[in-house]
Order: sequence, then structure tokens, then C-alpha cells
Amino acid sequence: MPQSLANILIHAIWSTKERRPLITENVRPDLHGYMAGIFKSLESPALIINSVSDHVHVLCHLSKNLAACKLVEEVKKSSSKWMKMKDVPLFAWQNGYGVFSVSESNAPAVRKYIEGQPAHHQKVDFKDEFRAFCKRHNVPIDEKYVWD
Repeated sequence: MPQSLANILIHAIWSTKERRPLITENVRPDLHGYMAGIFKSLESPALIINSVSDHVHVLCHLSKNLAACKLVEEVKKSSSKWMKMKDVPLFAWQNGYGVFSVSESNAPAVRKYIEGQPAHHQKVDFKDEFRAFCKRHNVPIDEKYVWD
């Protein structure tokens, strides 16, 4: 019987709408756990999820049966509803996102980068970080549309 196999790792990044600082310390661990459940249910298990007050980073396996845009859409939609149920009524994710391919050999470095988000963002804001990711991955961005 034929078998289809895949090992697709992605690093996904997206912010809260208008980069509002709504991911607080008291909700962050539960949000990450909730999101991990969504990723798992979509056959795209997260290897690590971390966030700061205004954005999230995820390293995950992408299911061979799912487009990255659908994965991110489902996680954002479900987690946004969950945040509102947790008494964060103004919570919303930005419309866009970034998804970047990760080689298996580079996964440990990406995991370490994601773990270090709080320290990293004492020096660099989200916009500069996102611009650097796009430049490093040769993804052109239009500043008129990327920041919502």
C-alpha cells in the first residue's frame, strides 16, 4: 500500500490586533496550552509555543493534509474566542501572520529563539523583529498592509 510521508516544520508568528499588550502573565500559560490542543487536533503538533504581551511564536509540525494558512486561521479563530471567554473582551489577533520554513537541523536553534522571547523583546520590538524575519527569509512585505 502506498504511503505519504512528510516532516514539515514551520515557525509561525502573529501579533495581537494593533499590537495591544493583552497576553498577560496570568493568562499566558493557559493560552499556550489551549493553542497546543488546537495544533494537536489539527495533526500539527506544536514543539514550542511562547509569547510576550503582544505576539506569539510557534514552532510546529505542519500536517501533510493541511495548508499553513488554514492551520493559522483555525488557531487564531479558536484562541481569540477562548481569550474573550477568559475576560479579555477586546482581544483579537491581527489579520495577517508570518510562516517560515524550518529545516530539521535548525529546529533546536528556532526552539531556543522562541524560548528566549521575553529577553529578546527587552531590546527589539515586534515590528523590527518581524521585518528581520521577512528579510532573512526573502519575504517582501508592504508596510501599508502588514501592520493591522
